[in-house]
Amino acid sequence: MARGRGNPLALAVLALLFERPMHPYEMASTMRARRKEESIKLNYGSLYSVVESLVKRGLIEAVEVIREGRRPERTVYTITEPGRLELFDWLGELISTPTREYTSFEAGLSLIGVLPPDEAIRLLEERVLRLEQQLHMEEALGELTAKQRLPRLVLIEWEYTMMLRRAERDWVDGLLEEFREGTFESLDFWRTFHGERVTRSGRSVPRPPDDDDDGSDDDYQKSL
Repeated sequence: MARGRGNPLALAVLALLFERPMHPYEMASTMRARRKEESIKLNYGSLYSVVESLVKRGLIEAVEVIREGRRPERTVYTITEPGRLELFDWLGELISTPTREYTSFEAGLSLIGVLPPDEAIRLLEERVLRLEQQLHMEEALGELTAKQRLPRLVLIEWEYTMMLRRAERDWVDGLLEEFREGTFESLDFWRTFHGERVTRSGRSVPRPPDDDDDGSDDDYQKSL
């Protein structure tokens, strides 16, 4: 990855200035109007820091300072030729090259065996409910956005996000069905493992000791 390519907000700034010169407040307003803050983390503090960094790197430059009424002065920026080259190169890399993304859910799944099976099932059922809620909310937002008649191109990442959520919900639903029907290949081993830990420690899920429990730290460490 080239230097300075860790923050997608910088890419968004370059893309906005490729359209036309803007001041930071207009950049943020345009992103919010297009719902880009759902795909790219946006706050004004980081936006101004990104703009300053892009100026230092020669990828954008100030073209004028404007003042409307009693509002504070605002600096309008435009993209430079090196900025255009960086925009197309960076965007091309993101679109064409799959990268390894470490998601929180994947990390949780990799360690799910630590939980007793029944607890894992309960938590996965809770996740499905939350995914359903997110899908219903996003579908409602999609209907509102459709009334604004924005071009599909502006919201194409929303389609991708919805597809991922539906795929995750369906996969978790399928996994839960295997658990409930007892067809999950390692389920017996999983239950036996936790049954043995209950026998040894008296509880299947270790908990931190209370502050007033004397000498329980050793027992807690042994249970882990």
